[in-house]
Amino acid sequence: MREPVEIYTDGASRGNPGPGGWAALLLFRGREREIGGREPWTTNNRMELLAAIHGLEALRRPCRVRLVTDSTYVRDGITRWIAGWKRRGWRTAGGQPVKNVDLWHRLDEAASGHDVDWVWTRGHSGHPENERVDRRARAEAAAVGSGASTDGRAAERAGSSG
Repeated sequence: MREPVEIYTDGASRGNPGPGGWAALLLFRGREREIGGREPWTTNNRMELLAAIHGLEALRRPCRVRLVTDSTYVRDGITRWIAGWKRRGWRTAGGQPVKNVDLWHRLDEAASGHDVDWVWTRGHSGHPENERVDRRARAEAAAVGSGASTDGRAAERAGSSG
């Protein structure tokens, strides 16, 4: 039986594009782990994707995951659109290249070993875990260029994703 894990994710950018940050909160067996990172020049959608990717990549074995995001882009992309993109060679229904295709590949791979329930929640609506990752993602974006971690430790960072 796969272990149940909850992951709450959020991304933020100061400008779109602009400096960005992402955060994920993992809850497992009464314990929690918060991770986050930042990019110097990115978009909000890329940060939302990176939050989900890093949350899933942090898992050490196959799990039953409840991943909560306030991004319909992430939820709809992974649950509704990705199968069609793959069939069309990573093209949209209109024939255009899929934006952020590098991250969609990573998210698809990160989710593949798990049983993921993709849950959308309204952002900025008082949901405690969503508010927590929102604060961390915004703090990461604000810290771009400062060299300082938002929590006094070295922040876990994604590679440069441009």
